[in-house]
Amino acid sequence: MSVSKQSPEKNRSDSANPEDERLPVGTSFAYGLQHVLTMYGGIIAVPLIIGKAAGLDGGGISVLIASCLFMGGLATILQSFGVPFFGSKLPLVQGVSFAGVATMTSILAGGDGLPEVFGAVLVASVIGLIVAPAFALIVKFFPPVVTGTVITTIGLSLMPVAAGWAMGGNAEAPDYGSGRNILIAVGTLAIVLILSRIPVAMVSRLSILLAIVVGTIICLIFGWADFSHVLDRGVFAFPEPFAFGMPTFSAAAIISMFIVIIVTFAETTADIIAVGEIVRTKVDSKRISNGLRADMLSSAVSPIFNSFTQSAFAQNVGLVAITGVKSRFVVTAGGVILVILGLLPVMGGVVAAIPSPVLGGAGIVLFGTVAASGIRTLSKVEYEGNLNMILVAVSLAFGIIPVVQPDFYNSFPSWVGIILHSGISSATLMAVLLNLVFNHIGVKSKDRTDRSVFVAGTGRAIRRDELDRLINHEALLAEGDTVKDGKIVDCNGEEIPVVSDHQHEKVVEAINNGEAQTQDDVRRVIRENED
Repeated sequence: MSVSKQSPEKNRSDSANPEDERLPVGTSFAYGLQHVLTMYGGIIAVPLIIGKAAGLDGGGISVLIASCLFMGGLATILQSFGVPFFGSKLPLVQGVSFAGVATMTSILAGGDGLPEVFGAVLVASVIGLIVAPAFALIVKFFPPVVTGTVITTIGLSLMPVAAGWAMGGNAEAPDYGSGRNILIAVGTLAIVLILSRIPVAMVSRLSILLAIVVGTIICLIFGWADFSHVLDRGVFAFPEPFAFGMPTFSAAAIISMFIVIIVTFAETTADIIAVGEIVRTKVDSKRISNGLRADMLSSAVSPIFNSFTQSAFAQNVGLVAITGVKSRFVVTAGGVILVILGLLPVMGGVVAAIPSPVLGGAGIVLFGTVAASGIRTLSKVEYEGNLNMILVAVSLAFGIIPVVQPDFYNSFPSWVGIILHSGISSATLMAVLLNLVFNHIGVKSKDRTDRSVFVAGTGRAIRRDELDRLINHEALLAEGDTVKDGKIVDCNGEEIPVVSDHQHEKVVEAINNGEAQTQDDVRRVIRENED
């Protein structure tokens, strides 16, 4: 069944929030499968790494993979569908976080095995659940100059993942980086681009999924795909609670894992803001707090079912951007598919058999789209009369350093490496810090319109009783403002709305709370408070 271009718009008009759009069930599961295929390689990578580090055999690693799929599905449903106080209700796919890999392998090296890892994850996640609302209050320090930098870094930091897939996925394989693998990836990329140009909504939106299917079929025809081991793990298996023994608890392991939790807070916050920017919906401290609580609840339950810390998957943010499918219920459908994959190893085996170069070709488009979304956000920032250019430059550099030179922080204390080894965390911390220094600390309120992108570069409104005074005394206008046809236009050529005292109060409140970061946000606040 096809979906016309008009139908999503019609459904969207029935709700004030684009993410609440409801598509037909079949369509939702088709798009949901596309999300699963996009993140599947990432969600199985962590259990593969940890399983090998723990010395598990093939059967033990299979248990870890199934458990991570199962818990990733439940976490995705909680995050996207949401319940009171838990879940951002945004199209965010959850899965095992890469941030904890180094810490967990270090714990395993201590000799106490997986039970100590699970114990550390459980306790650190419970502590994280308690402090999550406090962390969410920093949302007002994420204006466009910060979010744009972070989103761009997310896309750029994921490119090595796409390149690794394109080269074959397994660096120890004899054909890793072979011309054949690269050609498969390039061919898949070409199919994505061709399908994206087809003027049929269903085809263009499913271009990633269809390209993966076509690429896999071509590889199967030439004997480059192996589906012979699909049934090796059986047809059905429910994750066994505490399959590797009851968790044990170590203070050192818990402290190191809590540092990982702080890192995942930063990454998930960045992803929530990023997808909010793409969906063009309201993201405030309450929504971030609910999202972080969902992360932590899922992470606390994960050790029971032999899984690890959960966080939002950045690669799926790119899928939302490139397909334009903003419905959170599509991601909920993807969560259901993940749960099924965790219960039906045969289905997981089929997905696992997709050649890595095929995923690599699709990943190039996805991750590049994330970076492009960040650049689009940065294009809205005012760079004149402030230090935002330096802020962006330094933050991007810090974010890319661990990507291009993974050993950069090896000589630092381990806790420093845990935090800064993630390019996303490095860029986020630096951007927030520099924004505080350049645009908040020591900046007088009267200068804020010139220097702080949090106010001048985002949304503004003028009270009706001020309009005539500003038009007749242009010296009072903010830098870059002009008067055209009795209206005040800012430096970006956008008309500054004229509002009532009540609306102006609400706009100022929304800006101060970080809930209005663009002129579109201001217009939304004005509409919500019409007299």
